[in-house]
Amino acid sequence: MASALGMAKAKKPKHIAIAGNIGAGKTTLTELLSKHYKWIPHFEDVDHNPYLMDFYEDMPRWSFNLQVYFLNSRLKQLVEIQQGTETVIQDRTIYEDANIFAPNLHEMGLMSKRDFDNYYNFFQTLKTLVQPPDLLIYLQASVPTLVGQIQKRGRDYEENIRLDYLKKLNEYYNKWIANYKEGKLLVIDVDKIKFAEREEDLGEIISKVDGALYGLF
Repeated sequence: MASALGMAKAKKPKHIAIAGNIGAGKTTLTELLSKHYKWIPHFEDVDHNPYLMDFYEDMPRWSFNLQVYFLNSRLKQLVEIQQGTETVIQDRTIYEDANIFAPNLHEMGLMSKRDFDNYYNFFQTLKTLVQPPDLLIYLQASVPTLVGQIQKRGRDYEENIRLDYLKKLNEYYNKWIANYKEGKLLVIDVDKIKFAEREEDLGEIISKVDGALYGLF
């Protein structure tokens, strides 16, 4: 009863974001939390991305195009969230494109310095126009866990993802999260917390989300 009263009095959150590497379980958790809280889910549009298949076949050629497409797509989502009145839970954030994927592509020699500088400056301009999420949920996972979940879902364009690519992304993710100061942060260890398979694990996440958003512990 007390928790229900606390949630009623608490300010309604507008934007919850889920971050994590490829295969961490972002889409699954977005679906589960949106159902539980009656939030509106915003998913990453992987099926209609015109660059994704080409990118995995030839990363240097298509890296800049892909990153700009993602940046525009997520900016559009953020504008819609800020203009709306409902609580939205977002699968992946605008920060990940700029702080993880683009720098990693540049470091691996898959995006030129000119393209990276252009892209990052564009992101810095856009960042001033949007608000950070009320809560960022980071799904932290080891490479073996990521590989297992990628293989389980069987997306064609992910078949050729290199292990060194996933490993480098994980390093960038952990560095970004360690320095994240934009707002509230909740880190979930996906190696241990199997929220897609165990109901009690999902319950543990929901309790933590309640605590972060409404001050309930």
